[in-house]
Amino acid sequence: MASISILGTGNMGTAIAGIFVDGGATVESIAHSDEPTSFAGDIVVLAVPYTALPEIAEKHRTHLAGKTVVDITNTVDFATFTPVEFAAGSGAANLAAKLPESKVVKAFNTNFAATLATKTVGATTTTVLVAGDDADAKTALTTAIIAGGVHATDAGPLARARELEAVGYLQLSLAATGQIGWTGGLGVIK
Repeated sequence: MASISILGTGNMGTAIAGIFVDGGATVESIAHSDEPTSFAGDIVVLAVPYTALPEIAEKHRTHLAGKTVVDITNTVDFATFTPVEFAAGSGAANLAAKLPESKVVKAFNTNFAATLATKTVGATTTTVLVAGDDADAKTALTTAIIAGGVHATDAGPLARARELEAVGYLQLSLAATGQIGWTGGLGVIK
């Protein structure tokens, strides 16, 4: 049984927690404002804005060592609604560089909270795309996701986080301009 800590109790953190609880995982939900001193889960989901990641990495590097750290963020400058570029190639790769003793995985950023809560995108079961370099970390995460009633697809190594962040930005752009709904979005049909 998976043991998961989720930092962030907003819409995304709550929807993700619901999936893991439905799959039988032990879930610890922590408000970002609570300033945690440790994380009980073997998997730690960072359900916070990407701008919070550098501070979290600095403050909690030792607490996150050896754990699977899931970056769900979309690297968008919301003041200008433009994507943020990273020398490392993606926000997730940038986070991995700051947490060298953690197994960083990119996931959930191509999903809206509503599609995680309902577990559907239209008539299609929600699929979470997962990218990371550690096979065991990805397996543990995808197993917990699938147990919760949604699909998970291995999108490849952490280098693919760049593309996942681009897809996340595209989906946000489409929703912000009313071309798709916040309760819909992009789906994966197998």
